Amino acid sequence: MNVLSEQILSELRGLLSEMSDGGSVGPSVYDTARALRFHGNVAGRQDAYAWLIAQQQADGGWGSADFPLFRHAPTWAALLALQRADPLPGAADAVRAAIRFLQVQPDPYAHAVPEDAPIGAELILPQFCGEAASLLGDAAFPRHPALLPLRQACLDKLRALAMLPSGHPLLHSWEAWGTSPTTAYPDDEGSIGISPAATAAWRAYAVTRGSTPQVGRADAYLQMASRATRSGIEGVVPNVWPINVFEPCWSLYTLHLAGLFAHPALADPVRVIVAQLDARLSVRGLGPASHFAADADDTAVALCVLHLAGRDAAVNALRHFEIGELFVTFPGERNASVSTNIHALHALRLFGKPAAGTSAYVEANRNPHGLWDNEKWHVSWLYPTAHAVAALAQGKPQWRDERALAALLQAQRGDGGWGAGRASTFEETAYALFALRVMDESEETTGRRRIAQVVARALEWMLARHAAHALPKTPLWIGKELYCPTRVVRVAELAGLWLALRWGRRVLAEGAGAAP
Repeated sequence: MNVLSEQILSELRGLLSEMSDGGSVGPSVYDTARALRFHGNVAGRQDAYAWLIAQQQADGGWGSADFPLFRHAPTWAALLALQRADPLPGAADAVRAAIRFLQVQPDPYAHAVPEDAPIGAELILPQFCGEAASLLGDAAFPRHPALLPLRQACLDKLRALAMLPSGHPLLHSWEAWGTSPTTAYPDDEGSIGISPAATAAWRAYAVTRGSTPQVGRADAYLQMASRATRSGIEGVVPNVWPINVFEPCWSLYTLHLAGLFAHPALADPVRVIVAQLDARLSVRGLGPASHFAADADDTAVALCVLHLAGRDAAVNALRHFEIGELFVTFPGERNASVSTNIHALHALRLFGKPAAGTSAYVEANRNPHGLWDNEKWHVSWLYPTAHAVAALAQGKPQWRDERALAALLQAQRGDGGWGAGRASTFEETAYALFALRVMDESEETTGRRRIAQVVARALEWMLARHAAHALPKTPLWIGKELYCPTRVVRVAELAGLWLALRWGRRVLAEGAGAAP
């Protein structure tokens, strides 16, 4: 066990030390399909098309059947990309299967817009309907009527603006509304809105205008983004890139949840990341990447990390996102994010600032079991639950939540793991352990013994599935589709396993019920 703990710390050190390359993100069906459609040269991207076809599920759609809300965007995108690649092996069959899938699936936007709808759904999905009507005829496709007024309102807003500033949130979905390259300009990384799909679309329009230098910058960006997927296939790109603020912020925050933030073995890379975050944080806050708009979520998590590192950060940067007693992720967003307010609450409590309204909002946004499951940035209820437990317990040594604890223990699967879908995942099991770590601190002996038994089962499940330097592949984070920020997830997996190992050693050394 000690050897494995050292191996985990060594891998964590390596991951933290690599976080200067823009970030690691798994490949995206949606963005790859959009980039292929805008690329124009089918013959030059045969491997990427083959990868796209290989991702299709048996029912003809793309994306996990466990989370049907997030399947329409990648399926529409893949269908329209493959429709023009008919000569390639498997393309025609994939198109026919995708058409059948879209025709039989219920339209999740027939009457209302779900709270956890994917990013840009109101712009992206209606546009796909229009494209399909012109290319494939008036088949019985879903029409997504509830999104139409939202799309129109957004387009009306955009018409009033000659050009959006670099890094504006709406640029992230430029491929769904932009037609002229003069409405956007590549940022210092060469991207349009840190989006491969938006950048590929902008590049295609810019080529027709002869904007050669800027086209070259977009090409370089798309090549770098493709490398970030580690797929080794040219033209396969991620859902978002770079994430050079989000990745280190969330990784260090995760270390805190596991009790690893101040571990001596990680001190050097943590110190480097903290210094970078401290230098980047301005009075306006931070966004997910250096050249993207600031938001409350990244700002709050960065503030938590800086405070934990002993830095005197400007907590007032959060106030730019405050509306009443709540925090919006980005100004003008359609609906509030529970996890953004959880992170804001955690930051405010760490800094000793009043947060009664935010705390009440977080408490009110539970399900009947006492857990948090209405999150717009992550599809699993275990993610906001772990973070909410940490935030609510911050500064309250005797904080207890029997309802949430009982629900969390009951949710453990027979195999020892946790998961919101049909199977347990390493990432979600780690989140469960982070929550249990906090809850264990306020439990009496009987309760701690019960938690220790649950953790022992989780450890057994994790040990059976752990492999050094494995690449996480399960997409659970919500973008335009579900995606996987690889290093962020891997840090969570390793931190969860380390916590379970340490917990087990303490139980053996001190008797059942000992805490980590």
